[in-house]
Amino acid sequence: MTYWLQRFRNFLGNNNATRRCIRQCNSLEAGAELPNGLSNGGGHRLERSFSIPADTVNLKRRVGLFSGVALIIGTQIGSGIFVSPREVLMRTGSVGMFLVVWLVCGLMSLLGALAYAELGTMNPSSGAEYAYFLDAFGPVPAFLFSWVSTLVLKPSQLAIICLTFAQYSVEAFLSFPAPEAAVKLVCLATIALILFINCYSVDLATGVQNMFCSAKLIAIGIVCLGGLYKFASGHSATPDFGFTGTETSLGVLALSFYSGLWAYDGWNLPRSIILGIPLVTACYLFINVAYLFVMTPEQVIESEAVAVTFADIIMGNWSGAPYMRFIIPLCVAISTFGAANGTLFVAGRLCFATSREGQFSDILSYITVGRYTPIPALIFHAVIAGCMVVAGNIGSLIDFFSFSAWIFYGGAMLAVIVQRFTRPDADRPYKVPIIIPWVMLIASTYLVVAPIIDKPQWEYLYATMFIVAGLIFYIPFVHYKLTIKFMVPVTIFLQKLFMVAPTDMMEEERCFL
Repeated sequence: MTYWLQRFRNFLGNNNATRRCIRQCNSLEAGAELPNGLSNGGGHRLERSFSIPADTVNLKRRVGLFSGVALIIGTQIGSGIFVSPREVLMRTGSVGMFLVVWLVCGLMSLLGALAYAELGTMNPSSGAEYAYFLDAFGPVPAFLFSWVSTLVLKPSQLAIICLTFAQYSVEAFLSFPAPEAAVKLVCLATIALILFINCYSVDLATGVQNMFCSAKLIAIGIVCLGGLYKFASGHSATPDFGFTGTETSLGVLALSFYSGLWAYDGWNLPRSIILGIPLVTACYLFINVAYLFVMTPEQVIESEAVAVTFADIIMGNWSGAPYMRFIIPLCVAISTFGAANGTLFVAGRLCFATSREGQFSDILSYITVGRYTPIPALIFHAVIAGCMVVAGNIGSLIDFFSFSAWIFYGGAMLAVIVQRFTRPDADRPYKVPIIIPWVMLIASTYLVVAPIIDKPQWEYLYATMFIVAGLIFYIPFVHYKLTIKFMVPVTIFLQKLFMVAPTDMMEEERCFL
């Protein structure tokens, strides 16, 4: 304890060094050279044409093959597989189409991830889509993606997944519906715990991901074995796996893909793809078939918690059922905790990359001195997610999540195509067949346009207006470089509080010296 107090005092004592770092980052004249050797491109680093390379103080790349596969599986297999089956079956109208949608969603995830692999190997810097959009289209589309993703998509994902974790965790120990206040308190505590894990170290975050990935695969195996046991006994609850009653509306079918793809969300991580996504697809198909062996389609549609209903039916009147009832909710909680951890892990690095390019507050691009984790960006995301949980008004955000996300997924596919012409000689360690991004671009257009034409909703208008609001913010604060003066002392205070440093400082001028 004495060591850390002394280190914090030393950090606070270097006020002049800290201010010198702030001035160097924010008062470069037009045409001046940045410490990392890059030109600021006309007086400010907000308008760079390409994402910047690795800096002296930077995030550490500690995600190996197994951790990469676990991150994909952990981020994808979360709340979706325990929430989406009801919506997909209700919107497809038949068991056959229900399974086809799940299979096609897995195929789309694989094709999309292969296209992302080309983008990721061309530009391996932190930030994913933001860096890809910056390279292909320039700062405005990149900012719009970061605007929507940072303020809505990623925090709402974290809030939804943690709420699911809290709901199943509380219900595991209750024989009655969980009180809303208890669920929210558990959810906020979960966000705080995941925040601590990701702030403490990258190794701890990926270690938790590996552990919970293994645990959730065991849980999925239990569900699948339960379904196979029911089928082997000759008492399948769903005798007809055909296409009778299939929905014919293109708009409604697009909404069924929204629900299915929500369960697959997280595939845009351009590593460990060949192992991760097929495994997720196989798991989802087995789980859904297991549901249908045990439950009728009507029971799936009527159930708010499919996994809990599955457990209640398969255990039946067994004398040990009251004591074993908590197992399935606990397995779901394990699954969602891993997904929430992976979501915050990725979201923090997106926010870090965005702020490092100057399109959000500088403090969000700072990383801890010894741990190399983007603490300010992680806290920023956790606070927004916590506010969504407390307010309890995230239903509309869920409705337009897929609509907004697939606008930018389509943009990423377009980025692959565009850079084949604008940067034909760029180094591409992996080059996807060009037909794949074209197919995914057409699919993205369908998923965005079909629901608007067939079944327009206010949520689509809200999503469009929010994107436009990003343009309004961009013009004064990014394009015209309008600054808020009180942010300098705030940045200095937060830099001391969290013991963080900017990534574009030279070795001898780091703020923590």
